[in-house]
Amino acid sequence: MAGHIHTLHEGTALVGAAQTALERSGQQWTTMRAAVFDALAGFERPASAYDIAEAVSKAEGRRVAANSVYRILDLFVDANVARRVESANAYVANAHPDCEHDCIFLVCDACGQTTHIDDDHLSDNVRAAAKKAGFQPQRPVIEVRGRCADCR
Repeated sequence: MAGHIHTLHEGTALVGAAQTALERSGQQWTTMRAAVFDALAGFERPASAYDIAEAVSKAEGRRVAANSVYRILDLFVDANVARRVESANAYVANAHPDCEHDCIFLVCDACGQTTHIDDDHLSDNVRAAAKKAGFQPQRPVIEVRGRCADCR
């Protein structure tokens, strides 16, 4: 991947960018998917499907099953609308769904804060090492566990 410039979206621009990315992947932006995205984007830290289901249930005034949320989150990840923090089994809204690249997460073991950084040089090296080993990388996952500046 070459160096790139991307726009970080927030608020209504983030919702619009997410909807565009989902539709570009061939999926529809339904009312339920919009509700799940709104809930996901409302969390300051990575959220589990259960956290999101609870938030949507409160907002909708009806019970929403975590299984339904998981299916929507899978669509979001496939469409680059959300990213999965593998080690936490949690999700974050992708603030730049119009940009395809590998994300690197810095995960604080004390408070759970997760910071997303981009480093195309590091990502390129991981992909190159995988290819050199005869492996075709699809979606490298890079997570660094430790302590954030606030918790050190």
